[in-house]
Amino acid sequence: MSTTTRTAVAALTTEDAELLVGVAQSAAEAAGATVSVTVLDAGGHLLAFRRDDRAVLISGETSTRKAYTALQLNAPTADLVEAVRPGGPFHTLPTALDRPLLFIAGGLPVHRDGRLVGAIGVGGGSPEEDHAFAAAALDALV
Repeated sequence: MSTTTRTAVAALTTEDAELLVGVAQSAAEAAGATVSVTVLDAGGHLLAFRRDDRAVLISGETSTRKAYTALQLNAPTADLVEAVRPGGPFHTLPTALDRPLLFIAGGLPVHRDGRLVGAIGVGGGSPEEDHAFAAAALDALV
C-alpha cells in the first residue's frame, strides 16, 4: 500500500464541457463560420458535442478526431503537423493506434492544475479559425 500523498485534481465536468462548446460556437458564429465542437474527458469519453446545422456533416467527425488527437498526445494539434509528414517522428503513429488521428489545427488539450483533464476539438472552419475558436473556449474556462 502506497503512502504517497496524492493531490486531487477536479475532473472536467459536463458543465465545463457545455461552457467550452458554447464559447467555441459563439466565437465561430461571430466570425461567420459554421463548426462542430467536441469535448472529451481525460479518458476519451464524450462529454459534449454540438454541430451547427449549416456545417458540413464531416465536421463532426473532424472535431472528434482533433479532440482525440490532442488528448492522446497531450498537445495542440496545430503543433503536430510537421511531425506527421513523411520522415517526421510521428509519420507511422496513426497505424499504431486503434483510431485514426487527425493532425490539423483545432484540437487542444484541457489542463487543470497542470494535469490533463480532457480535450476540445473544433472542425469546420479553416485550421487557423478552428484553433482560435478552441483557444477562445479554453480562455473562458478558468
